[in-house]
Amino acid sequence: MAPEINIEPFKVDGGAGKESRYLITSPELNMKRLLASGLDKIFQLGPVFRKGERGDLHLPEFTLLEWYRKGADYSDLMKDCELLLKVSAAALYGDTNQIPISTKYLSLKPPFHIITVDDAFKKWAGWSPLESCEPDRFDHDMVTLVEPMLPRDKPVFLIDYPAWQASLARLSPRNKKVAERVELYINGIELANGFSELVDRHEQEERFKHETEKMRRVGRETYPQPCHFFTALDRLDECAGMALGVDRLIMVLTGADKIDEVVAFTPEEC
Repeated sequence: MAPEINIEPFKVDGGAGKESRYLITSPELNMKRLLASGLDKIFQLGPVFRKGERGDLHLPEFTLLEWYRKGADYSDLMKDCELLLKVSAAALYGDTNQIPISTKYLSLKPPFHIITVDDAFKKWAGWSPLESCEPDRFDHDMVTLVEPMLPRDKPVFLIDYPAWQASLARLSPRNKKVAERVELYINGIELANGFSELVDRHEQEERFKHETEKMRRVGRETYPQPCHFFTALDRLDECAGMALGVDRLIMVLTGADKIDEVVAFTPEEC
C-alpha cells in the first residue's frame, strides 16, 4: 500500500494469530506491477475504500475506474478523458458535444481548458506553491479559493502540481519544481487524478520514506513498505495512469447535486 498522508485506509482484523490487513484504497501499485510484467494497456473498475471520507461528494466506499498504459504521459491521459467523456455523454444524450448542467449546457468539445496549478494559485489565491511549501495552506486554498473559480463552461485540466504534492508522479524535465500530475474538473467537481508515472525505484523509495515520516509525525499509523512494487519498478518502462471516480462522473452526467443521489444505498442505510 502506498503511504499517503491524505488517504487513510480501513484496517481489517485478521483474527487470532493472523496479521491485520487493509481494504484497498487504490489498485495502483498492483496495476503497475502488471505493466512491469509485460502487459501494455490495462484498466480496473471496482470498489475502493477510504476512511473518513463522507460528504456531498465523498463516500467511504466508491467506484473507481483506473487505467494505465505504457509509452504514455499525462498529456495522453488528457486525451483519454476527453474521449471518455464524449462517449459517456453520447450514451445518455446521443451524439453531442454538450451536457445539461442546471439551466445551462457544458461543452465537451475538445480541447478542454488547461491551467497550471501555479497560475491558478497566483491568480486566485495570491501566492505561488512552487516558491513556498505550505501543505495545509495549499489544501485550504485549493478548496476555498481555487476550485470555486475554475471555469465552468467546459471541463478543466489542472496540471503541473508542486513536486511536494505528487509522491507517485515523475518530475517534469522542463521544471524540477513541478510533477507531471493532472486533475480533471467538471463544473467545479474533481473527477479524475493522474500522473506521468515515476519509474525510478530509488527515487520512489525515498519519496515513500518521506511520506511515511510525515504520517508518523502527525500520529497516523504507518504501513510496511511495498517491497514487491519496488522490485517491479526495476522493470517498468515509461507509462501513465489515471483514476476516475465513476460515481462523480454519473453525478455530472445526470445533473445530481449530491453523490448520495447516484448510489443505491448510502453508508447510513447499510
